[in-house]
Amino acid sequence: MEITLKVQRFNPDIDKAPYYQTYTVAADPNERLLDALMQVKRFQDGSLGFRKSCAHGVCGSDAMRINGKDGLACKTLIREVAEKDGDTVTVEPLRYLPVQRDLIVDQSAFFKKYRSVRPFLINDEPVDAKERIQSQDERMRFDDTTNCILCASCYSACPVLEDNPAFLGPAAIAQAYRFNADTRDRGFDQRLAVLDLPDGVWPCQNHFQCTRSCPRGILITKRINQTKRMLEAHEQKAPSEK
Repeated sequence: MEITLKVQRFNPDIDKAPYYQTYTVAADPNERLLDALMQVKRFQDGSLGFRKSCAHGVCGSDAMRINGKDGLACKTLIREVAEKDGDTVTVEPLRYLPVQRDLIVDQSAFFKKYRSVRPFLINDEPVDAKERIQSQDERMRFDDTTNCILCASCYSACPVLEDNPAFLGPAAIAQAYRFNADTRDRGFDQRLAVLDLPDGVWPCQNHFQCTRSCPRGILITKRINQTKRMLEAHEQKAPSEK
């Protein structure tokens, strides 16, 4: 089948504003959208800019908006976005992040927020054995969040950021939960200083768009709500117990 790729283009060095350019591509319904983009890049327009790396949904490099929804080009099949011959697939860069060129965005703000929650195990206590033992049940409390590939699809999908660009964002909060829920971690108070702010965890309105967009099936909205409950439980403790 033949499809039309309608790609948002923008080179800040020469363009005053973003614009759309169309390409006609022959594509098998079971091929990936990334394959179609690569056809354009290799045989039609070498100036087209987008990121890719592993092409197997592990690195998160090729996150973009596809027909208005956020996801990975390497995990999106042509038949999922184009039903019949001649259909148009609209491809745009992730939202809320500055466009560096075409589908490539500057993720500095996204990673700054991510780093602010200290997304690593914090524990200075002596270890009795070679490692800190954890049961399977304890691990399963946060298991899905360990699958995050930092693609920023959830960040772009979040409606809250449209009106509140300072919002910490779904990915950062989900990773804060990942370590706060870890029985081996002792960094709750340090993350509390970032999470318990007007632009921290509280702006989330349960739109579930982050969960729907996640290519790794992480229950992001649930993890955000669990983080809220952790903070509420902490606040309800007696001052002597804090």
